[in-house]
Amino acid sequence: MASNNVKEDKDKLLGHLRRAHGTTPEGEKKKITLTRKETSEIKQADASGKSRTIQVEVRKKRTFVQRDETEAPVVPSTPAAVAAAPVIDEAERARRAEEAKRQAELFARQEAELREKKAQLAKLEAEKEAQAQAAQKAKEEAEAKARQAEEVKAEPAGEPAGEPVAEEVKTVVAEEAKKAAEQAAISQAEKAAATELARKAVEDEVAQIKAMMSATRKVVKAPPPPAPAEPAAKASEGTLRKPAEKKPGEKKEEKKPVVGDKKSIKSANVSSTWQDDANKKRPGGLKTRGPAGGTSGGRDGWRSGGPKGRRAAQAEERNSNFQMPTEAIVRDVHVPETITVAELAHNMAIKASEVIKHLMKLGQMVTINQVLDQETAMILVEEMGHRAHAAKINDIEAMLADVGAGAEHEAAPRAPVVTVMGHVDHGKTSLLDYIRRTKVASGEAGGITQHIGAYHVRTPRGMITFLDTPGHEAFTAMRARGAQATDIVILVVAGDDGVMPQTKEAIAHAKAAGVPLVVAINKMDKQGANQERVTQELINEQVIPEEYGGDSPFVPVSAKSGMGIDSLLENVLLQAEVLELTAPVDAPAKGLVIEARLDKGKGPVATVLVQSGTLKRGDVVLAGAEYGRVRAMLDETGKAIAEAGPCIPVEIQGLTGVPAAGEEVMVLADERKAREISLFRQGKYRDVKLAKQHAAKLENLFENIAEGEVKNLPMIIKTDVQGSQEALVHAMQKLSTDEVRVQVVHAAVGGISESDVNLAVASKAVIIGFNTRADALARAQAENNGIDIRYYNIIYDAIDDVKIAGCQVLEGLVRRGAQVRLLRDHVVIWSGEIDTLKRFKDDVREVKSGFECGLTLKGYNDIKEGDQLEVYEVQEIARTL
Repeated sequence: MASNNVKEDKDKLLGHLRRAHGTTPEGEKKKITLTRKETSEIKQADASGKSRTIQVEVRKKRTFVQRDETEAPVVPSTPAAVAAAPVIDEAERARRAEEAKRQAELFARQEAELREKKAQLAKLEAEKEAQAQAAQKAKEEAEAKARQAEEVKAEPAGEPAGEPVAEEVKTVVAEEAKKAAEQAAISQAEKAAATELARKAVEDEVAQIKAMMSATRKVVKAPPPPAPAEPAAKASEGTLRKPAEKKPGEKKEEKKPVVGDKKSIKSANVSSTWQDDANKKRPGGLKTRGPAGGTSGGRDGWRSGGPKGRRAAQAEERNSNFQMPTEAIVRDVHVPETITVAELAHNMAIKASEVIKHLMKLGQMVTINQVLDQETAMILVEEMGHRAHAAKINDIEAMLADVGAGAEHEAAPRAPVVTVMGHVDHGKTSLLDYIRRTKVASGEAGGITQHIGAYHVRTPRGMITFLDTPGHEAFTAMRARGAQATDIVILVVAGDDGVMPQTKEAIAHAKAAGVPLVVAINKMDKQGANQERVTQELINEQVIPEEYGGDSPFVPVSAKSGMGIDSLLENVLLQAEVLELTAPVDAPAKGLVIEARLDKGKGPVATVLVQSGTLKRGDVVLAGAEYGRVRAMLDETGKAIAEAGPCIPVEIQGLTGVPAAGEEVMVLADERKAREISLFRQGKYRDVKLAKQHAAKLENLFENIAEGEVKNLPMIIKTDVQGSQEALVHAMQKLSTDEVRVQVVHAAVGGISESDVNLAVASKAVIIGFNTRADALARAQAENNGIDIRYYNIIYDAIDDVKIAGCQVLEGLVRRGAQVRLLRDHVVIWSGEIDTLKRFKDDVREVKSGFECGLTLKGYNDIKEGDQLEVYEVQEIARTL
């Protein structure tokens, strides 16, 4: 009873909606009812922590009524109706009209086909009945003729004249009846078979059409009328009707759908609007059995309810036509110098276990975090079917080179960077002092330059930046850095001394860097100075003066009297004018680390020569493997400055560590990128250092096996600046011989600390401090452990102290402090006394015959292999009569 009431209410509502839409029911209309059920679960935790599962079932039902054949008349709209109508743009209205028209044509075509098939089936049935009736009629005629023949036969025999005629008639009639019966039977069988086949074909087609018509269809909303009929039109928004057929003379405007419209629906799979609304309203936080779209069920997009929905979805996926790609994907894998197994697997988009399996097949047992070298990784990539490419070593540097390439900055003329080179004590710093009108050389220990001094000088002819390099042979690397950063080289040669070894080395550095030379022949006011001899010696070194057709001007100067200084500066500026030196000013700064040190109060301090751009206080700089923000910036006089342009040497503070001298400095906009590159470089340097140490250990092992036991002299070197450290380490390692090898255990910049003493205790090393001192704790610990700490401020003294002559006492006894004569080729060339005497690492008072010892001579160190020492004592003996 309740269901009948509900049905009546639905009918009333439907009638009301039809009347409101401007149509009246003229007969029974086709209805389509769509039902939908969704089942989901909600997991909720109570106060005790236990979770409860709540089953939620949502049911939806919609009924669609097919439109009439004729379109309802359009009633002019009123302002109220217009206000109540949904706002739909013209493109959407045209698209919906086109879709409804297509659906209506599809329905009409299918119904016409169905009517045609039914008419064909009725026609075949009529033909079959007609054939059956014809066969029945032929059979009855044949039976009638047979009976007639029998009646003729049964006539009285009193008429003999007519008997042959009757017999003939009887025979003919019988044969004709027989033939007619046979033909009728054959034609009836053939027609029955053909009719049966045609009937089956028609029935199959009808069944297919019925199945197609009865299948569930995805219904699309019909387009709303151009103007709503009544204010109640909004209530009938969800109802679909069949569009009316167009009249013969009526044309309907067709609008193409707008490209890119978000509401466009694919013609092949048309989905209903209320399904999309339901998908949008589904809360994202609910845990359901299927996807959030609710389409994990059948093919037509309905979600299957119940706990078996997931299984049905999996079965659906298995039964679908989707096929996994069978062709292997070949990837381009870039392999760096070192790569872990996990990173290599990630680059090939496979599991790490597969990589480990392949390496096991190749004979290597590895773990997921083990580092592979480039060659092994490339072989593995090729084995697994991918293409391996060796990554460039300077990938980071190439990326950094592109940082400032995007923006072009206007280049402006810049000052030349001039490096002063030459042999030690030839007057380089004194020459520079006269130009600067200061006295720097007097402040250097021993009067020699042990750091690179960078200064910029404003002359009446323009600004020049000078770099003063050391002349001692130990500072080769510093001179090479000076040539790398410079535009012009002033080669200082003493007029009384001529070309010396470091002069030749400076010429080689300048030529390797392709830098023009300006020769300054110094000390021309000194007696014994010979300009012609110096010129000839320089020509022998392929340095040709301009008057001889070369390109190097030779200028005689005197650093004391100032003779020729103006001419020297004029030649320098003339060379700079020829070079046309330019550099961008309004750009991120780039430069070179001239020197770096660890200051006790300031931390890491670097002397930087800005080569291009402008360096400002607060910039993020990357210097080799170190980075930081410029906290303070000082010029060469110690004055704080806010910015430095091209060719200005400055001292910056704020780096994370002491950079290596000669490293490139550049300003980056992002501190995070600077930190990443710094960590990458530190890791790379660490790997390379470990690899070198490992290789050195193996080489030392094989050499020790081949040569036997070799004496080692372990040493720890601490200096004030980076350049002096490099020079001292290089000089010490050059002292190694076949019997004694100098082993630098540790070399760093800064003071001698307690950790250095602990390292010396463990390695039994000697600590050398160059322009540095040990703190109180380090001194106390060194005294307790008997560690030798030596301080130097001149590099000659450090080298001479380590350069100990190795001797073997052939006869007699050698005592410390004894008098000695040095014989070379049996000729006495020096006499003096023994300064130190050692037996291995220990100071001893005397060494007996047959033992080896090491000694130094007081005031003399030019000892060569093969020299003989005669040790003697002077004793005063009283005269006897």
